[in-house]
Amino acid sequence: MSELTDLYQEVILDHNRKPRNWGKLPEPIRTSEGLNPLCGDQLTLYVKMSGDVIEDITFEGAGCAISKASASIMTETVKGKSSAEAEALFQQVHEMLTGPGEPDVDELGKMAVLSGVREFPSRIKCASLSWHTLRAALRAEQVPVSTE
Repeated sequence: MSELTDLYQEVILDHNRKPRNWGKLPEPIRTSEGLNPLCGDQLTLYVKMSGDVIEDITFEGAGCAISKASASIMTETVKGKSSAEAEALFQQVHEMLTGPGEPDVDELGKMAVLSGVREFPSRIKCASLSWHTLRAALRAEQVPVSTE
């Protein structure tokens, strides 16, 4: 598990310093806002759909390194996936962050590095904010997402 912990730290820092898919899409089809009042994380997600497939996805916001890194990893992971595939990934990440046992690194790929957040229960909401915001965007929910 030590290798995964080292990788966790390295990937979180990299995605925080150089977030992927950062910025506003010129013509998003769906947007969603997320807020983690406990930590102060704020996130706006921009999603461009092609039918039922996430054609493009970006984000903007302010927050802690875990929140930003999770959003960055999420956008990389779900781009090109269907809504159903993104929902399945949401479920896997939720289980990884809140469930017992070790993550299946082969199944989760890069997302598995977020499992290190479980060691810091107060930070689970930071890591899950972007995923809950994505879920709201895919469901076209107009109410901002809150982790509280």
